[in-house]
Amino acid sequence: MKLLGVTGASGALIGCDAPSMVNLEEGKEHVVSYLLPAEDMVPGLGVWYASMCLQCSAGCGVHGRVREGRPLKLEGNPESPINAGKSCQMGQAGLQAHYNPDRITQPLLRKKGQLVPSSWEEAFELISEHVGTNSDAKADRTAWFTGTVSGHQRVLLQHHLQALNSTHHYAYEVVNTAVLSAVNKAMFADESPKLRLDKAELILSFGADFLGTWLSPVHFAGQFSKFRALPNRGSLIQVESKMSLTGANADLWVAAPPGSEGLLALGIANYLLRHGKPEIAQDVPQEIVDFVERYDARKVAETTGVEYDLLRRIAKALESRSPSLVLAGAAVEGQEEGYAAVAAVQLLNLILGNIGKTIVPSMEFPLPQLQVKNGSTADLLAFSQAVAEKKLDVVFFHGANPLFNAPESLNLEQNLKNNVALKVALAQFPDETAMQADVVLPLSSHLEDWGTHVASYQPSGSVLGFQQPLMEPLHSETRGLGDVMLDLLKMIRPEEYSAFEDYYAYLRNAVAGIQGQVADPLQSAQAFWQKTLSSGQIQMEGGEKNFSIEVHLADPLMSVTNESYPLMLVPSPRLGLFDGRHANLPWLQESPDQITKVVWDSWAELHPSTAEDMGIGHGDVIKVASESGSFEVKAYLTKSVHKNVVAVPLGQGHTSYGRYAEGVGVNPLTVLDLKQEKVTGELAMYATAVKLEKRGTTGTLVRMGGTDSQQGRQFVRTVPTYKPQGV
Repeated sequence: MKLLGVTGASGALIGCDAPSMVNLEEGKEHVVSYLLPAEDMVPGLGVWYASMCLQCSAGCGVHGRVREGRPLKLEGNPESPINAGKSCQMGQAGLQAHYNPDRITQPLLRKKGQLVPSSWEEAFELISEHVGTNSDAKADRTAWFTGTVSGHQRVLLQHHLQALNSTHHYAYEVVNTAVLSAVNKAMFADESPKLRLDKAELILSFGADFLGTWLSPVHFAGQFSKFRALPNRGSLIQVESKMSLTGANADLWVAAPPGSEGLLALGIANYLLRHGKPEIAQDVPQEIVDFVERYDARKVAETTGVEYDLLRRIAKALESRSPSLVLAGAAVEGQEEGYAAVAAVQLLNLILGNIGKTIVPSMEFPLPQLQVKNGSTADLLAFSQAVAEKKLDVVFFHGANPLFNAPESLNLEQNLKNNVALKVALAQFPDETAMQADVVLPLSSHLEDWGTHVASYQPSGSVLGFQQPLMEPLHSETRGLGDVMLDLLKMIRPEEYSAFEDYYAYLRNAVAGIQGQVADPLQSAQAFWQKTLSSGQIQMEGGEKNFSIEVHLADPLMSVTNESYPLMLVPSPRLGLFDGRHANLPWLQESPDQITKVVWDSWAELHPSTAEDMGIGHGDVIKVASESGSFEVKAYLTKSVHKNVVAVPLGQGHTSYGRYAEGVGVNPLTVLDLKQEKVTGELAMYATAVKLEKRGTTGTLVRMGGTDSQQGRQFVRTVPTYKPQGV
C-alpha cells in the first residue's frame, strides 16, 4: 500500500495481467479501409471519453471526442466541480500539443557535444551509471526539478528520491500564489480557503486576474457569471498597474503604481474605521484599529498618487454592499513587500466581516501523499544556488523550463553545464532546458497517458482527477511519465516494483486501494474502475478545516524608482501563452491578446503621456533596460497601464521550442533583478526598475480588429445603462 500511495487495507492486487491499452484501430500508421472495423468502433461516429486537461495546474476535467481512434475535440467535463463542463482556450489547444509536428519522438543522448537519436536501452544504461544500484553516487546529490505535481506521479517521484537517499525536489511555477498561501496559512491556518465569488455583493480585486490566469480561472469565470446574475448585480472593482482580462470586465478600473496595493488596502480600511458605519468598527480588535489608524487615507492617496476621491468611493461601495470579497493577485505577491501587502488585503477582509461568508474553510484532502506540491519561484532560486555551489550531480527535469524562465543574472545555463554531471529531461518538446540536457526521454502527450491529479485549488470537496489516454501513442518510441518513473525505480529497487508491468497496472491497484475508502464496499472492483474512467474523477470525503484567526500586522512599503531607472517593469501573464509553455501552439499564437489584440509578437505597453515625454510613438522600437539586462521591443501606446509602468507580456522569446515559438518576440523575465520577497523568499517579479531608449521606427504591430480609436469622429457614443450601486 505504501508503494501505491494509498492507505487502508482494501487494495488487493487485481488486473496485473490486463492489457495496458485497448487497441482502438486496426493496423498501425497505415491507411486502411473500415470495411472490417474493430468491434467497438463505428466509422464516422464519435465517442466521448473522460480525462483531464494538463495545460495548467487548475486541474480541469475534459471530455475528448474520439473518432476512428483519433481525438478530434476537447470540451469540459460537466461532472467536474472545478470547471463544470467549461474550458478555456488553453484547454482547447491541448489537441495541438498532441498533434504538434515538433514533438520529440525518440530518446536523445549527448555525444561529442550534440544531442543525437538513441534508444531507451542506451539512455537507461547511462542513467544507471549515475544513479543505478551499482553506482557510487553520493547520497542527497540527486534532484528532481518539476512544475506543479500531484497524484500518483508525485508518489513515484518521492519514492525515487527516497531510493536515492535524496530530499531535493524543486517545484517551479512562474505564475503562482505562494505568498498568498503563506499569508493564508499564517492568518487562517488554511493555505487555500474557498473563495465564494457567487456569494459576494462586491469584489475588490488588487491585481487578481481571476478570469485570466489566477488560481482557477475557468472555475471563477463560472462563479463570476453567477455573481453578475445576483438580484442587485454584483459589482467588480479592479485595482492594478496594467489592465488584465479581469480588469477589462470591471465596473471600476483603478490604475495604481506597482507596490502600492498594500498601502491602498490600508488606506481604504482607515476610511472605513474612521468614517464608515459604527457597526463595522465595533467588532474589530483594538490592535487592528491602532495599526490602521497610522494609514490616513488622504496621506495614502498622496503617497500612491491614487485620488482620495477614488479611495473614498471604493470604501463607500464596500460599506454599502455586504458581504464583499477582497482579493490579492500576482502583482501584489510579486513585490519585495508582497507578504505585507497580501496581509493588508486579508486584514481588510477581516474588518469587513468576510471571513466565514465569502472566504470559507477548505476541505482536508484524505490522502495527503497525493496532495499537490505547488510550484514557486523560491524553488528556482534555491535550485540555482545549489547548482552554483556544486551540490548536485544528477538532475531530472519534467514539466518546467527553467532555462527559459530564469533571469539571465542567475547564470543558470552555464552553471548547469559546468557543475552537474548528468541532466535528464523527461520532455515532450525540444524546449531550452531539454536541448541542454545530456539525456532526453520522449514522453507521450496528455491524451496518450494515464495519471491522477489533485487540483491546486479545490472549490468543492476533495476530488482526485483521473487521466486516461484517448488513443494509442502517435509515436512508438514515446512513453508515459508514470511508466518512465516506474522504470527508474525498477533500476534501483527491482524487487519492490517488479509486480507492476507498467503504470496502468500500478494505477489499477492504486484505485483498488482507494475504493475501500470512498465507495460502496459491495461494489465490485471492476465496476468502481469503470465508474472512475467514465466520470474522470474520484470524489472523496474529507473533513472541513476550521479557521484559526491570527492577525498579522506588517507595514507594506511602496516600490521606488530613481532617475536612472524611472519606470517599473510589469511582466504580465495572459490567458493563452501563459508563462511561455504554449508558445509552440499556433492556435494560441493566433489568439489576440485580450487587451491589445496583438498576435504573433511581443510589445511594451506604455501610457501615451509617458511615451510623449520620451518622444516614443506607436510601433517604435524601444530598448528596455534594467540593471540586469536589456531587450528591444515595439511600443504599444495605451491608457490601460499606469503612467510609471512598462508592461511586457510573458510567453515569447524562445530560442528553442519548435518552429512556432523560436525567434518570436522577447522574454521580459531575462532582465529581472534578483530581488526576493522578504518573508517567503519568492522572486520579486514586479520589483524591477527599468529605463527606455528609443531605437528606431518600424511598421505597426499585427492586430486583430484594426484600430480601437474613432479618430475623434464620435461614430459610436457610449451611454451607461446601469450604474452599480455604491460605485
